[in-house]
Amino acid sequence: MIPKRILIVDDERTIADTLSVIFRRVGYETFTAYNGQLGLDAARKLTPNLVLSDVVMPELDGVSMAMEIHNSLPETCVLLFSGQAGTLDLLQNAEQKGFHFELLQKPIHPNDIILKVASVLAGRAGSCNGSESLQF
Repeated sequence: MIPKRILIVDDERTIADTLSVIFRRVGYETFTAYNGQLGLDAARKLTPNLVLSDVVMPELDGVSMAMEIHNSLPETCVLLFSGQAGTLDLLQNAEQKGFHFELLQKPIHPNDIILKVASVLAGRAGSCNGSESLQF
C-alpha cells in the first residue's frame, strides 16, 4: 500500500521537522516547507493527500495558501494550526470568501495530531477541502 503524503508547512523549522519525523514514524510520507509560498509551490508539485500548515508565516500566510490549494488541488485536505491569537481575522476573511478551515491550537500533543490526521484522511472528520468546518 502506498503511504499517504503529508506536506508540513511552518516557518519554525524545528516544528516542521519534528512533525515530519513524527508522521514518518507512523507510516506517512512527509515533506516540509518553511513558508507559505514554498508550501504552495511544494503542494502543486507533490499533490499531497494532506497539508498541515501554520497560519502566520512570511511570504504567504497559511489561510491564503490553503485557499490556493483548495482551488488548484481540491482533493488535498488542509488542516491549519497556530499558537497565535491573531489568526482569527485571516480565518474570518476566508469564511467571507466561502472557505471554512479548521484551526488546531498549538501546542498540540503528537498523539492528538496523529489521530486527527488519520481521521481526516480516512474521511471520518467531515470535509477536508475547505467547504466545511471541522471540530477538534
